[in-house]
Amino acid sequence: QVRLVESGGGSVQAGNSLRLSCTAETRAFPTYTMAWFRQIPGKEREFLTAIRWSDVADSVAGRFTMSRDAKSQTFLQISNLLPEDTGTYYCAADRSPGPETTPDAYEYWGQGTQVTVSS
Repeated sequence: QVRLVESGGGSVQAGNSLRLSCTAETRAFPTYTMAWFRQIPGKEREFLTAIRWSDVADSVAGRFTMSRDAKSQTFLQISNLLPEDTGTYYCAADRSPGPETTPDAYEYWGQGTQVTVSS
């Protein structure tokens, strides 16, 4: 069992940046593929980016940059926030080689952290 805890969400103005964190409570953290998803109200959960356990570099997807440390944390840096980025951001983990982009491919999920962007 892996417990994931996200933090760092909040209310920000458009154009700013935000850094979300996810702490994985497992000693086997280096063996997991980690991912970030988000769910915007009224829409399905959306894949943002992932880092496989074997990756050594950050993952960059447009305004989203994901990094991870060697012990227990992953981070999602969101730059130039837009009002349409408002939603709940989730950290996910799985032992598959990855990276998978669909929610059902991930076994473990955090509770989510809310991001609200005002114009």
